[in-house]
Amino acid sequence: MTALDMPLVLEARRALAGRIRRTPLEPSPALSEQAGVPVFLKLENLQLTGSFKIRGAFFVLSRLSGAQREKGIVTCSAGNHGKAVAHVARALGIPAEIHVPRSVDESKYRAIVALGANVVRSEHDGFDDTERIARAAAASSGRPFLTAFDDEAILAANGGTLAAEVLEDCPEARAFLVPVGGAGLAGGFAFYAKNALPEGTIVGCQHALSPALALSLERGEAVLTLPPIATTAGGLEGGIGRTGFSYLKERLAGVALLTEEEIFEAVRFLLDRHQYLVEPSAAVTVAALLTGKAGRLDGPAVAVLSGRNVALPTLRRILAA
Repeated sequence: MTALDMPLVLEARRALAGRIRRTPLEPSPALSEQAGVPVFLKLENLQLTGSFKIRGAFFVLSRLSGAQREKGIVTCSAGNHGKAVAHVARALGIPAEIHVPRSVDESKYRAIVALGANVVRSEHDGFDDTERIARAAAASSGRPFLTAFDDEAILAANGGTLAAEVLEDCPEARAFLVPVGGAGLAGGFAFYAKNALPEGTIVGCQHALSPALALSLERGEAVLTLPPIATTAGGLEGGIGRTGFSYLKERLAGVALLTEEEIFEAVRFLLDRHQYLVEPSAAVTVAALLTGKAGRLDGPAVAVLSGRNVALPTLRRILAA
C-alpha cells in the first residue's frame, strides 16, 4: 500500500498538471458577513466532469500496469466518482465497469452511460450495499477494484492536491470547511493542510441523517457502513473509509451536521448570491456557515464546493421548497 505523505501529493500534482482545471478561489461577501471573517469558495464545481473526483480517478488510473489496463477495472460510485472514472478510462483506453446505487442522481447516471462505461445499476438504494456487489464482481473476474475513497493515492490526489491549491491561492486562510462522505477528499485535505499549516482548523460537514464521521469519532473507529437514507445529497450518504478517517480523526476541529432543508437553502443561496449551481452534497459546507454550525472561526475561511452534478427534477424540487 502506498503511504500518504507529502511526496505522494507532489507526485499527484505532477500527474494532474495540464490534465485538470486549476479551479478558482472566489470571495463571498455575503458569507463573510455571516461568519464574521473573510470567506472564500473553492470552486471545484467548475472542475472537469463537474466535481473534484477527476483528480483521484486520473491519478490512480494513470498508475495502473499495462496488464491491469488491458483487463479493465471495476468501481462503485454514487455518481461523481463514476463519471470521473468513465471520462478518464475512455481517454486512457481502459474498460470500466461502474456500479451505481438504484437511487443514483439521474443526470450522473446518464453522464456515465454517455461516456461509454458499462454501468450496472444496483437493486439497492444505498452506496454500501452496492459497493459490496461491485467488489465481488471485481474479485470474481480478477480485475482491480478502484475505490472511490479508501486509498492513499485517492486521498493524495482528491484532497491533497486540492488543499495545496487552496493554500497557494489563499495563504491567509486559517479555517477550512470540507464535505465528508467516504473521506477521500476530506482525509487528504486534512493531511496536507495540517502538515503545511499546523495552526489551521478543519471542519468536516456531513448530512445529519448519515453522520459516519461523527459516529466514528464517538466510537474511536471508522463506521464503515450505515443504513441508506432518502437524500438528494448522495455523496454524503453511507459509511466512512478507514483510510480517510485515520487521517481525519486527529486533525479535525469539529463536525457540522446539516439537515436536508439546510442543504437546500445553501443551494438556493449560491444560486442567488453567486449564480453558481452546485449539487446538494457540495452545498453542505455553505450550509454549515449559514446555520452557524461550523462554529466560531478565528481567521479567513475557505469552503470547498465539491461538485455541480444535479438532475433538473432535483433542482426544481430544491427551488420549489
